[in-house]
Amino acid sequence: MTQRPDSLPPLGGTASPEAVFGALELAVRRRLPGRLHGDKRGLRLGSGSDPEEVVRYRPGEDDVRRIDWNVTARAGEPHVWRPLAEHELEAWVLVDDSPSMAFGTVALEKRDIAAGVVAAISLLTAGPGNRLGTAHLTGEGLTWSQPVPSRAAAHRALRRHVTSSTKGGPDLATALRTFAARHPRPGVRVVVTDLVEPDGRSERPFAWEQPLRRLAAAHETLLVEIVDPRELELPDVGTVTLEDPETGRRQEVFTSDRKLRKRYAEVSAAHRAATADAVRSARAGHVVLRTDRDWVRDLARHVNGAPMRRVVPA
Repeated sequence: MTQRPDSLPPLGGTASPEAVFGALELAVRRRLPGRLHGDKRGLRLGSGSDPEEVVRYRPGEDDVRRIDWNVTARAGEPHVWRPLAEHELEAWVLVDDSPSMAFGTVALEKRDIAAGVVAAISLLTAGPGNRLGTAHLTGEGLTWSQPVPSRAAAHRALRRHVTSSTKGGPDLATALRTFAARHPRPGVRVVVTDLVEPDGRSERPFAWEQPLRRLAAAHETLLVEIVDPRELELPDVGTVTLEDPETGRRQEVFTSDRKLRKRYAEVSAAHRAATADAVRSARAGHVVLRTDRDWVRDLARHVNGAPMRRVVPA
Protein backbone atom coordinates (compact mmCIF):
# COMPACT_ATOMS: atom_id res chain seq x y z
CA MET A 1 0.00 0.00 0.00
CA THR A 2 1.26 3.46 -0.85
CA GLN A 3 1.88 5.57 2.23
CA ARG A 4 2.45 9.21 1.37
CA PRO A 5 1.05 11.54 4.02
CA ASP A 6 0.54 15.20 3.18
CA SER A 7 3.61 16.19 5.21
CA LEU A 8 5.96 14.13 3.02
CA PRO A 9 8.24 16.48 1.05
CA PRO A 10 7.13 16.88 -2.60
CA LEU A 11 10.56 16.01 -3.98
CA GLY A 12 9.33 14.79 -7.31
CA GLY A 13 6.92 17.66 -7.95
CA THR A 14 7.20 21.20 -9.26
CA ALA A 15 7.64 22.95 -5.91
CA SER A 16 10.56 25.34 -5.50
CA PRO A 17 13.68 24.12 -3.70
CA GLU A 18 12.86 26.51 -0.85
CA ALA A 19 9.40 24.98 -0.41
CA VAL A 20 10.81 21.46 -0.59
CA PHE A 21 13.47 22.34 1.97
CA GLY A 22 10.89 23.77 4.34
CA ALA A 23 8.65 20.70 4.05
CA LEU A 24 11.59 18.34 4.49
CA GLU A 25 12.95 20.19 7.51
CA LEU A 26 9.52 20.12 9.14
CA ALA A 27 9.12 16.41 8.41
CA VAL A 28 12.56 15.58 9.80
CA ARG A 29 12.03 17.60 12.98
CA ARG A 30 8.61 16.03 13.60
CA ARG A 31 9.86 12.51 13.14
CA LEU A 32 13.25 12.91 14.78
CA PRO A 33 13.60 15.49 17.53
CA GLY A 34 17.29 14.69 17.99
CA ARG A 35 20.17 14.54 15.54
CA LEU A 36 21.97 11.71 13.82
CA HIS A 37 24.75 10.22 15.92
CA GLY A 38 27.44 12.72 15.10
CA ASP A 39 28.16 15.08 17.99
CA LYS A 40 31.60 13.77 18.85
CA ARG A 41 33.59 14.37 21.99
CA GLY A 42 37.25 15.07 21.56
CA LEU A 43 40.10 13.75 23.65
CA ARG A 44 41.58 17.04 24.88
CA LEU A 45 40.48 19.97 27.00
CA GLY A 46 39.14 22.96 25.15
CA SER A 47 36.12 25.09 24.34
CA GLY A 48 33.45 22.44 24.54
CA SER A 49 30.37 22.27 26.75
CA ASP A 50 30.71 19.10 28.85
CA PRO A 51 32.61 19.22 32.18
CA GLU A 52 35.88 17.31 32.22
CA GLU A 53 37.65 18.42 35.41
CA VAL A 54 37.22 20.94 38.24
CA VAL A 55 40.17 23.21 39.07
CA ARG A 56 40.91 26.24 41.25
CA TYR A 57 39.59 29.48 39.77
CA ARG A 58 42.24 31.72 38.15
CA PRO A 59 41.16 35.38 37.95
CA GLY A 60 41.45 36.77 34.44
CA GLU A 61 41.85 33.32 32.89
CA ASP A 62 38.73 31.35 33.81
CA ASP A 63 35.10 32.17 32.99
CA VAL A 64 33.16 32.97 36.16
CA ARG A 65 30.08 31.42 34.54
CA ARG A 66 31.78 28.05 34.93
CA ILE A 67 32.18 28.22 38.69
CA ASP A 68 31.15 24.92 40.29
CA TRP A 69 29.30 26.16 43.36
CA ASN A 70 29.12 22.77 45.06
CA VAL A 71 32.90 22.27 44.93
CA THR A 72 33.45 25.93 45.81
CA ALA A 73 31.31 25.56 48.95
CA ARG A 74 33.17 22.43 50.04
CA ALA A 75 36.66 23.80 49.30
CA GLY A 76 36.06 27.27 50.68
CA GLU A 77 37.51 28.92 47.59
CA PRO A 78 36.26 29.31 43.97
CA HIS A 79 36.60 26.36 41.64
CA VAL A 80 35.58 26.14 37.97
CA TRP A 81 35.04 23.27 35.60
CA ARG A 82 36.92 23.03 32.35
CA PRO A 83 35.08 21.48 29.43
CA LEU A 84 35.92 18.62 27.14
CA ALA A 85 36.54 19.89 23.64
CA GLU A 86 33.91 19.10 21.03
CA HIS A 87 35.34 18.59 17.59
CA GLU A 88 33.39 19.69 14.56
CA LEU A 89 31.91 16.90 12.49
CA GLU A 90 32.69 16.57 8.79
CA ALA A 91 30.35 14.01 7.26
CA TRP A 92 30.48 12.68 3.71
CA VAL A 93 27.74 11.12 1.58
CA LEU A 94 28.33 8.98 -1.51
CA VAL A 95 25.31 9.14 -3.83
CA ASP A 96 24.71 6.60 -6.58
CA ASP A 97 23.56 8.52 -9.69
CA SER A 98 23.88 5.56 -12.05
CA PRO A 99 21.10 4.99 -14.66
CA SER A 100 19.21 2.49 -12.48
CA MET A 101 18.46 5.28 -10.00
CA ALA A 102 16.35 7.07 -12.65
CA PHE A 103 13.50 4.63 -12.03
CA GLY A 104 10.27 4.95 -10.13
CA THR A 105 6.75 3.68 -10.64
CA VAL A 106 4.96 5.58 -7.86
CA ALA A 107 5.26 9.31 -7.11
CA LEU A 108 9.04 9.48 -6.90
CA GLU A 109 12.05 8.12 -8.69
CA LYS A 110 14.82 6.55 -6.67
CA ARG A 111 17.11 9.47 -7.42
CA ASP A 112 14.49 11.89 -6.00
CA ILE A 113 14.63 10.05 -2.70
CA ALA A 114 18.44 9.98 -2.89
CA ALA A 115 18.48 13.78 -3.07
CA GLY A 116 16.06 13.94 -0.16
CA VAL A 117 18.22 11.58 1.89
CA VAL A 118 21.28 13.79 1.40
CA ALA A 119 19.25 16.80 2.55
CA ALA A 120 17.83 14.89 5.51
CA ILE A 121 21.28 13.65 6.58
CA SER A 122 22.49 17.25 6.35
CA LEU A 123 19.74 18.36 8.74
CA LEU A 124 20.29 15.42 11.07
CA THR A 125 23.99 16.16 11.40
CA ALA A 126 23.46 19.89 11.91
CA GLY A 127 25.51 21.43 14.69
CA PRO A 128 27.92 24.30 15.36
CA GLY A 129 30.73 24.03 12.84
CA ASN A 130 29.48 20.76 11.35
CA ARG A 131 29.84 20.37 7.58
CA LEU A 132 28.74 17.87 4.95
CA GLY A 133 30.31 17.00 1.61
CA THR A 134 29.02 14.80 -1.19
CA ALA A 135 30.39 12.57 -3.90
CA HIS A 136 28.15 11.57 -6.82
CA LEU A 137 28.73 8.40 -8.83
CA THR A 138 27.82 9.20 -12.45
CA GLY A 139 28.67 7.95 -15.90
CA GLU A 140 31.50 10.46 -15.91
CA GLY A 141 32.98 9.05 -12.70
CA LEU A 142 32.90 10.56 -9.22
CA THR A 143 32.09 14.24 -8.91
CA TRP A 144 32.82 15.97 -5.61
CA SER A 145 31.13 18.81 -3.76
CA GLN A 146 33.18 20.37 -0.99
CA PRO A 147 31.89 20.27 2.61
CA VAL A 148 29.57 23.15 3.51
CA PRO A 149 27.45 23.89 6.59
CA SER A 150 24.54 21.52 7.06
CA ARG A 151 21.68 23.74 5.90
CA ALA A 152 23.65 24.84 2.85
CA ALA A 153 24.36 21.19 2.03
CA ALA A 154 20.64 20.39 2.25
CA HIS A 155 19.76 23.24 -0.12
CA ARG A 156 22.52 22.14 -2.51
CA ALA A 157 21.22 18.58 -2.62
CA LEU A 158 17.66 19.67 -3.40
CA ARG A 159 18.77 22.09 -6.11
CA ARG A 160 21.04 19.64 -7.90
CA HIS A 161 19.79 18.59 -11.32
CA VAL A 162 20.69 15.05 -12.33
CA THR A 163 20.91 14.19 -16.02
CA SER A 164 20.66 10.49 -16.79
CA SER A 165 23.68 9.08 -18.53
CA THR A 166 23.97 5.94 -20.58
CA LYS A 167 27.74 5.87 -20.16
CA GLY A 168 29.10 3.10 -18.01
CA GLY A 169 31.02 4.84 -15.26
CA PRO A 170 32.88 3.15 -12.40
CA ASP A 171 30.99 0.56 -10.41
CA LEU A 172 30.02 0.96 -6.76
CA ALA A 173 33.02 -1.03 -5.56
CA THR A 174 35.46 1.31 -7.31
CA ALA A 175 33.54 4.33 -6.07
CA LEU A 176 33.71 3.07 -2.48
CA ARG A 177 37.47 2.61 -2.67
CA THR A 178 37.96 6.13 -4.01
CA PHE A 179 35.48 7.52 -1.49
CA ALA A 180 37.37 5.96 1.42
CA ALA A 181 40.81 6.97 0.20
CA ARG A 182 40.07 10.63 -0.52
CA HIS A 183 38.95 11.56 3.00
CA PRO A 184 40.54 9.10 5.46
CA ARG A 185 39.92 11.15 8.62
CA PRO A 186 37.48 9.11 10.78
CA GLY A 187 33.93 10.43 10.78
CA VAL A 188 30.44 9.72 9.49
CA ARG A 189 30.01 8.20 6.03
CA VAL A 190 26.68 7.54 4.31
CA VAL A 191 26.27 5.59 1.06
CA VAL A 192 23.00 6.06 -0.87
CA THR A 193 22.42 3.46 -3.59
CA ASP A 194 20.00 0.88 -4.97
CA LEU A 195 22.67 -1.85 -4.98
CA VAL A 196 21.80 -2.76 -8.57
CA GLU A 197 24.80 -4.51 -10.11
CA PRO A 198 25.72 -3.61 -13.72
CA ASP A 199 26.37 -7.27 -14.49
CA GLY A 200 23.05 -8.36 -12.98
CA ARG A 201 24.75 -10.28 -10.17
CA SER A 202 22.22 -11.20 -7.48
CA GLU A 203 24.31 -13.55 -5.36
CA ARG A 204 27.29 -13.08 -3.08
CA PRO A 205 30.06 -12.22 -3.08
CA PHE A 206 29.25 -8.74 -4.36
CA ALA A 207 32.12 -6.63 -5.63
CA TRP A 208 31.22 -3.84 -3.19
CA GLU A 209 31.34 -6.01 -0.04
CA GLN A 210 35.05 -5.72 0.70
CA PRO A 211 35.30 -1.96 0.00
CA LEU A 212 32.26 -1.36 2.21
CA ARG A 213 33.79 -3.43 5.00
CA ARG A 214 36.97 -1.35 4.83
CA LEU A 215 34.98 1.88 4.86
CA ALA A 216 32.99 0.76 7.90
CA ALA A 217 36.17 -0.27 9.70
CA ALA A 218 37.43 3.32 9.60
CA HIS A 219 34.19 5.32 9.82
CA GLU A 220 30.72 5.28 11.32
CA THR A 221 28.97 4.06 8.18
CA LEU A 222 25.33 3.86 7.08
CA LEU A 223 24.20 2.35 3.79
CA VAL A 224 20.83 3.65 2.58
CA GLU A 225 19.31 1.29 0.02
CA ILE A 226 16.48 2.62 -2.18
CA VAL A 227 14.06 0.28 -3.91
CA ASP A 228 10.89 0.55 -5.99
CA PRO A 229 7.94 -1.86 -5.53
CA ARG A 230 8.19 -2.99 -9.16
CA GLU A 231 11.68 -4.24 -8.44
CA LEU A 232 10.19 -6.56 -5.84
CA GLU A 233 7.18 -7.92 -7.72
CA LEU A 234 5.99 -7.91 -11.33
CA PRO A 235 2.45 -6.63 -11.97
CA ASP A 236 0.08 -8.63 -14.17
CA VAL A 237 -0.06 -6.26 -17.17
CA GLY A 238 0.41 -8.61 -20.10
CA THR A 239 3.37 -8.36 -22.45
CA VAL A 240 5.90 -5.64 -21.66
CA THR A 241 9.39 -4.79 -22.80
CA LEU A 242 11.86 -4.47 -19.94
CA GLU A 243 15.12 -2.59 -20.27
CA ASP A 244 18.16 -2.94 -18.05
CA PRO A 245 19.06 0.68 -17.22
CA GLU A 246 22.68 -0.22 -16.51
CA THR A 247 23.37 -2.09 -19.78
CA GLY A 248 20.52 -1.02 -22.12
CA ARG A 249 19.61 -4.62 -22.88
CA ARG A 250 15.92 -5.22 -23.62
CA GLN A 251 13.72 -8.25 -23.22
CA GLU A 252 10.05 -8.88 -23.88
CA VAL A 253 8.26 -10.43 -20.90
CA PHE A 254 4.75 -11.88 -20.57
CA THR A 255 3.86 -10.72 -17.07
CA SER A 256 0.52 -12.57 -16.99
CA ASP A 257 2.47 -15.80 -16.50
CA ARG A 258 1.83 -16.57 -12.81
CA LYS A 259 4.90 -18.82 -12.52
CA LEU A 260 7.10 -16.11 -13.99
CA ARG A 261 5.81 -13.54 -11.50
CA LYS A 262 6.36 -15.99 -8.64
CA ARG A 263 9.89 -16.75 -9.78
CA TYR A 264 10.65 -13.04 -10.16
CA ALA A 265 9.46 -12.36 -6.61
CA GLU A 266 11.54 -15.23 -5.26
CA VAL A 267 14.71 -14.05 -7.01
CA SER A 268 14.11 -10.50 -5.85
CA ALA A 269 13.57 -11.61 -2.25
CA ALA A 270 16.73 -13.71 -2.37
CA HIS A 271 18.69 -10.75 -3.69
CA ARG A 272 17.36 -8.48 -0.92
CA ALA A 273 18.33 -11.05 1.69
CA ALA A 274 21.81 -11.45 0.20
CA THR A 275 22.48 -7.71 0.10
CA ALA A 276 21.20 -7.26 3.67
CA ASP A 277 23.51 -10.03 4.88
CA ALA A 278 26.46 -8.54 2.98
CA VAL A 279 25.93 -5.08 4.51
CA ARG A 280 25.51 -6.59 7.97
CA SER A 281 28.70 -8.62 7.64
CA ALA A 282 30.52 -5.43 6.62
CA ARG A 283 29.44 -3.99 10.00
CA ALA A 284 27.73 -1.00 8.40
CA GLY A 285 24.32 0.33 9.34
CA HIS A 286 21.60 -0.49 6.81
CA VAL A 287 18.20 1.03 6.11
CA VAL A 288 15.93 0.27 3.13
CA LEU A 289 13.75 3.09 1.78
CA ARG A 290 10.97 2.60 -0.76
CA THR A 291 9.53 4.95 -3.34
CA ASP A 292 6.00 4.07 -2.18
CA ARG A 293 6.51 4.73 1.53
CA ASP A 294 7.13 7.63 3.87
CA TRP A 295 10.89 7.45 3.52
CA VAL A 296 11.50 10.24 6.04
CA ARG A 297 9.69 8.23 8.71
CA ASP A 298 11.62 5.06 7.84
CA LEU A 299 14.97 6.90 7.93
CA ALA A 300 14.10 8.56 11.24
CA ARG A 301 12.97 5.25 12.72
CA HIS A 302 16.33 3.72 11.86
CA VAL A 303 18.32 6.63 13.24
CA ASN A 304 16.26 6.58 16.43
CA GLY A 305 16.31 2.85 16.97
CA ALA A 306 19.60 1.51 15.65
CA PRO A 307 22.51 1.84 18.07
CA MET A 308 25.76 2.74 16.39
CA ARG A 309 28.52 0.17 16.51
CA ARG A 310 30.94 2.60 18.14
CA VAL A 311 31.69 6.29 18.60
CA VAL A 312 34.42 7.50 16.27
CA PRO A 313 36.18 10.77 17.12
CA ALA A 314 35.58 13.23 14.29
